[in-house]
Amino acid sequence: MNLRKCFTALILVLSAISTVMAQYKEPEKKDKVEIFRPEIAFDSLQAKKMLARGTATIKGKAFTKPMNNIGFKSGRRIYANQIKVTLFPVTPYFEAWYQLRKDKESLRRRRYVYLSDDAYRYRLEAITNSNGEFTFPDMKPGKYFLQGFLGYTSNGTYNEYTGSGYSGYGRTDYYQQKRYAVDHKDRIEEFIEVKENGEIVKVRLH
Repeated sequence: MNLRKCFTALILVLSAISTVMAQYKEPEKKDKVEIFRPEIAFDSLQAKKMLARGTATIKGKAFTKPMNNIGFKSGRRIYANQIKVTLFPVTPYFEAWYQLRKDKESLRRRRYVYLSDDAYRYRLEAITNSNGEFTFPDMKPGKYFLQGFLGYTSNGTYNEYTGSGYSGYGRTDYYQQKRYAVDHKDRIEEFIEVKENGEIVKVRLH
């Protein structure tokens, strides 16, 4: 009898464990990540044809400016030193991706819009020099999208409260000047068009 009770209890425990493992655990909102991709098909033959060798040249300068207190870029240029600039052919698939990104992307809400793996393969890359200059030679006429990620650090000072003193004249607060540094990474992008072979297209990527 005791053996039967033990066996029954074991079956109930195993059943409960199985039920718990089969349940879906809802993630916290802060942990949710949403990924979007275009629904239209990617034409690899079209992209390959657009990236075939031509005789035009794209020459550019990549830079950004620091953000001011009211949310606008201003001040001196920060040139892209040794960063990668990526060029994508602007196909119908890419246009759909760009529009989807405008509609859906929210870094704060962790909502991202990605190209498909196949679409991402069809790209060209260049590296800037210390002045932010880059070149894409041997390009065909067509529309292209340039993108880079430019990191920089902003520095400043603030007054840190260190204590107070009292005298016959009242209270005196004391502060010590401290330095701070904040890292930034700007996404710099631009659409360009090469209209004919042999052309030199100049672009400011910022």
